[in-house]
Amino acid sequence: MATRKKILTALLAVMTIGTTAIQAQNDKKDFTAFKHLDLGVTVGTTGLGIDIASPLGNSVQVRTGFEIMPRFEQSLHFDIQSFGYNEDGQIQSSKFDIMADRLEALTNYRAKPSVEMIGKPTLWNFKLMVDVFPFRNKHWHLTAGFHWGPSKIAEAVNSLNDAPSLVAVNIYNKLYDKAESGDPIYQGFSLGSEWLENGRMGIHLGDYADRYLTKIVVDYDEYGDFIGSHEEFILDANGNKIHEPYRMEPDNNCTVSATVKVNSFKPYLGFGYGGRLFKNDDRYNISFDAGLMFWGGTPDIITHDGTNLSKDVINIGGKVGDYVDLISGVKAYPVLNLRITRRLF
Repeated sequence: MATRKKILTALLAVMTIGTTAIQAQNDKKDFTAFKHLDLGVTVGTTGLGIDIASPLGNSVQVRTGFEIMPRFEQSLHFDIQSFGYNEDGQIQSSKFDIMADRLEALTNYRAKPSVEMIGKPTLWNFKLMVDVFPFRNKHWHLTAGFHWGPSKIAEAVNSLNDAPSLVAVNIYNKLYDKAESGDPIYQGFSLGSEWLENGRMGIHLGDYADRYLTKIVVDYDEYGDFIGSHEEFILDANGNKIHEPYRMEPDNNCTVSATVKVNSFKPYLGFGYGGRLFKNDDRYNISFDAGLMFWGGTPDIITHDGTNLSKDVINIGGKVGDYVDLISGVKAYPVLNLRITRRLF
């Protein structure tokens, strides 16, 4: 809430400067709004864009336009593991090859030991900006405004080449459920207990932040007679509660995915410097803008099963963990853009 107040205060301050400048020009009776129209192209951290700008007076201009981030792909790999637990609540060593062999012998499907996910940005925004030129030479400007666009700014989906492997994972887990419940898989044929030895298949991304492993303890009275049972936390060697592992399994369509989401409305504050592109030609100008786009706190990274990796899961390792830490740590998006304009009239 304090951050929002600061942003709104800054926006109001810039708007106040602009209003004061316009009023001063009105007093001089030389104010003419929209007497020029500039067409601009931008490139920078918000992507590629196009906009139009027009003055509201000698010291204020308004800009509106559209920006889109070019599509590029980043490959991430996730290991598929078994998820059985020993009596201390620790994940047992993965016996993936045994599980994959058993599944292939029964169904002719084989799961690969890892899954590739393809990540790509989906960021695009409309923008409305007000530039205030506080100095007489009109080179420096202060900017306040906002970007508006879809809340989803990036996504990651498994590659098509790994679809058969994810189908195999879902088949294995379905057979595991059948073996655990004792239900037959076909006309009275049931699976043996060996299907329960290694647990389920899944992608271990990290641990739940607020969930812990528990066990059922049977209670006896002083004569050794059963009097009930209770649930208690499983503790590690240091007496600490053990976080429950987060295991990502394919959805009903045999896919795994994640999306990065922020607020659709994103206020902006910044400054810039500009001037002529060519020495004796006022029609072309070049400027640089720097600032921050506030997208509403920590971005959400939501998997297909509804888990928020940036808030609900800890201890995410490897390259995936590095990306999650980077995205979660950016509360406001840094903006650095180059803009070239051509005066239309």
